[in-house]
Amino acid sequence: MLIGQISGRTVARENFDEDNLLLNKQTFEAGKIIEKNGYYQIEVVTELFDKEKKPTEKYTTTYSCKPDETRIMVMAFPFAKPNSKETEINSSTTNFTELYDLDNLKDIELEMSFDSGLLNFFGSKSLIKIYERQLKTDKENTQIISKINIKAYALGIRIKQLNYSVIEQLNNDGLLTFQKFTEADGSYFTMTYK
Repeated sequence: MLIGQISGRTVARENFDEDNLLLNKQTFEAGKIIEKNGYYQIEVVTELFDKEKKPTEKYTTTYSCKPDETRIMVMAFPFAKPNSKETEINSSTTNFTELYDLDNLKDIELEMSFDSGLLNFFGSKSLIKIYERQLKTDKENTQIISKINIKAYALGIRIKQLNYSVIEQLNNDGLLTFQKFTEADGSYFTMTYK
């Protein structure tokens, strides 16, 4: 998710197995972006639910980033420590000006590090490549189809690699309304934005 895309919004993430059975759900209630000590911050209340949609946990995390990194992703990755009180995101990039620049859908490569207690101690970073991006539009929605490769590292050792085929829908104001991330085995998760 992008910090600018979630400001003041509610996001629901649902995880499904390859047989379309719900595994669990998370909701993210995001506050508005504020500027504090030269950083942009956003407070997000996260609630976790089991496969019967019964609540299992609730916590609040403050995400912060430098003003020139406000279009960077947060909370997308299951290997980031979810219930830490504060998480700082630092990034460097290749070919990245804006993720949803519909006139210029180039391949994008990002390197992100997460400063969040234990993750920072182990030198946590992620390499993200978004590629084969295609634009499809109709009267009501704009759709972007792409692929994403994510590699997570700790102590310089790759601990996880994820590959997704992605469908994203944006409304006429350029805000995300829906995303679907599908793995090769058919399991997937969806993100619905309100």
